[in-house]
Amino acid sequence: QLQLGESGGGLVQPGGSLRLSCTVSDFVLDYYAIGWFRQAPGKEREGVSCISSSDGSTYYTDSVKGRFTVSRDKAKNTVYLQMNSLKPEDTAVYYCAADNRYLYCSDYVSLRYGMDYWGKGTLVTVSS
Repeated sequence: QLQLGESGGGLVQPGGSLRLSCTVSDFVLDYYAIGWFRQAPGKEREGVSCISSSDGSTYYTDSVKGRFTVSRDKAKNTVYLQMNSLKPEDTAVYYCAADNRYLYCSDYVSLRYGMDYWGKGTLVTVSS
């Protein structure tokens, strides 16, 4: 059973930084794309970023480009989301998810296709 778990959320002031971690089961990163999604109170879930399994290529939604960076450490079975220059509108529960059915990360971030496996989420609050 594929398992994912997020950590690293918390309260941060506008302009600050946080790094989220998504720890996965062994060998998952070799075969599954990992996506980051978020859901703000009263809003629908939004795709944030994705890293592919094949070559580690990455994709970002426009609102986080230049501020967020996704990376992975296969030895630690972990995917990171480094979030810089945080804004109040980044406040949300952040989820990581995994899937291996489709080729392009952009299709997951755009919500064209869903991901099969999900973590429970971690809350990020950007507020002064």
